[in-house]
Amino acid sequence: MHVSSGRWIYGLFLALLTALLWGILPIKLKQVLLVMDPVTVTWFRLMVSGGCLFIFLAATRRLPSRKVLGPRGGWLVLMAVLGLVGNYVLYLMGLNLLSPGTAQLVVQTGPIMLLIASLFVFKERFSVGQGIGLLVLLIGFGLFFNQRLVELFTSLTDYTTGVLLVLLASTVWTFYALGQKQLLTVWNSFQVMMVIYLFCGLLLTPWVHPLEALQLSPLQGWLLLACCMNTLIAYGAFAEALAHWEASRVSATLAITPLVTFAAVAVAAWWWPEYVHAETINGLGYGGAVLVVLGSALVALGPSLMAGIRARRVRMAVGR
Repeated sequence: MHVSSGRWIYGLFLALLTALLWGILPIKLKQVLLVMDPVTVTWFRLMVSGGCLFIFLAATRRLPSRKVLGPRGGWLVLMAVLGLVGNYVLYLMGLNLLSPGTAQLVVQTGPIMLLIASLFVFKERFSVGQGIGLLVLLIGFGLFFNQRLVELFTSLTDYTTGVLLVLLASTVWTFYALGQKQLLTVWNSFQVMMVIYLFCGLLLTPWVHPLEALQLSPLQGWLLLACCMNTLIAYGAFAEALAHWEASRVSATLAITPLVTFAAVAVAAWWWPEYVHAETINGLGYGGAVLVVLGSALVALGPSLMAGIRARRVRMAVGR
């Protein structure tokens, strides 16, 4: 099993950088999707990022070796590739039907699913604190969707379909994250991401329409490039964060991503109202979003919090 390096400050910084980049990504993608289809946008992001990593690793003579993977390495690569492709495409399909803030909040279930999977794969414990956090998260989702709960549970509208697609994207993302973390035992984060990106891009190639990029406006073209660079930097930071910090703590830090998105949408709608529209959510919905973030953080950090409480009780008992 992969063991974190223990450089938690560096891991925290990388996790925060990932949250920031993931938080602003939906705003840029929403504009590009006005012209290009989700599969083609995903292909551009993967091939540009994978190509940049290939050039860097080739120049530094650090291309990954197939020999070190071992007998199960191929299956780990396949799991990570299928998980990332599914996540990218399904998320963009859902984003087409939702606002950036809503899509990013629903995606928050991904780190939670990763944590639950880590309980079985990495033998992490599920504490009382995590149970409380999960309850807070579910209440938060209920409050966030307070205006559209009936729609979600009674009809298959575009909104409901978008939510279901993003939920499915979060589910398959868990397989990618688990496969990637295990691959870090034989390759470094740059090697892992290069292999996954290029294989994902090759897998999508038969279904892409690259000439759609010629229909983009200059602004949309720059936004597409920014999305590609976002993919390279954000997922690189995420992979490196997992190398230096526990998966549970990385998940807790990524919980702030929806709040970054809501803040970024508000700023963008104020500066560029002709391109970005403000979220149509009431005060109860925003409160629910905050609870989702708090619940996600509690679920991820539950074991550490409970261990701290027990240690404090022991010290108090000894002091007596």
